[in-house]
Amino acid sequence: MELIVSIIMIGIMIWFVFYLLSIIWPLLLALAIAFVAWKIYELFYYKSAKFTEIKERIVTYINECNDLNEHIESLKNTDLISNKADYGNASYHDASKLNYKRKHLKEEQKYAPNVHHCSRTVCSNAQNKPFEYVCKYFGIKADEKTLSNFESILNNFDAAEEGKEHLQAEKEKILHSIENDVPFLIKKFSKKKLEQHLGFEEVDMSTAYFPKYVFEYVSSGGNASMNCDVVMDIENLNKFVVFLSEKIKFNKSVAGQRALMTSKLRQHIKERDNFTCKQCGASVEQEPHLLLEIDHIIPVSKGGLTTEDNLQTLCWRCNRSKGAKIQ
Repeated sequence: MELIVSIIMIGIMIWFVFYLLSIIWPLLLALAIAFVAWKIYELFYYKSAKFTEIKERIVTYINECNDLNEHIESLKNTDLISNKADYGNASYHDASKLNYKRKHLKEEQKYAPNVHHCSRTVCSNAQNKPFEYVCKYFGIKADEKTLSNFESILNNFDAAEEGKEHLQAEKEKILHSIENDVPFLIKKFSKKKLEQHLGFEEVDMSTAYFPKYVFEYVSSGGNASMNCDVVMDIENLNKFVVFLSEKIKFNKSVAGQRALMTSKLRQHIKERDNFTCKQCGASVEQEPHLLLEIDHIIPVSKGGLTTEDNLQTLCWRCNRSKGAKIQ
């Protein structure tokens, strides 16, 4: 009796499977045909004369967006200062029987100038006094040169973050200008490809480029570990610039009395200059998404000071061309 019931149940299950397949296969086939048809439609559209005409009409604006994107990426490529002592090189090998369990000790040793391997106490204390410990363990001196370097980093990162927003807004403006000329299906289901075929380079909106100083503790057995990461984002860089300035004993001379290049000062200089480039006259009134940057008239590398009379507002195009001439 049990055998007969089992055979019946198996038969029902087989019938149910075939029934599902009879329903699913036509649906899968229809989806496959629709997918192929869509891909063919996409291919023909992006090779059509109509699309080529749209692309040629806005190519100048797209190239300018890509130039700005390239400029923003160059602003991001700023290394933090780290003067850790070089103690030489050595090979490392864990020969213990428990090596396979010690993932922290098995990882490939990589040179990381902004990582400090330390005791648990140092790691814990770094959380309470991050700037003090960054200076102490990464060899950062509280002097004018270091302060100027960090101000430059902050100035670049501030401009990069502002530039990303302007770039994204400008790209959306360009796409909006051709909205009525692009088929609905392309706009709805092929937006990324549309941007790529038009020639837009991808805009990286992440903040992953913010560098950090890392205090890392791993126990001798590799079973316990902790990290304290000091991420140098805009907020922390502003605070660090102020922290360094308070550590420095400024001279009483005019040269020693200077402003701090903070986000607040950047905004003040732009407001003072009416959000207008002092070199070419371009302004946010004419170009709402124009990226303005703060420039030292006499570069710091040539003795220029961070004082209001040595700072000016430049658009990103003029600032980039000035930087190229200085180099």
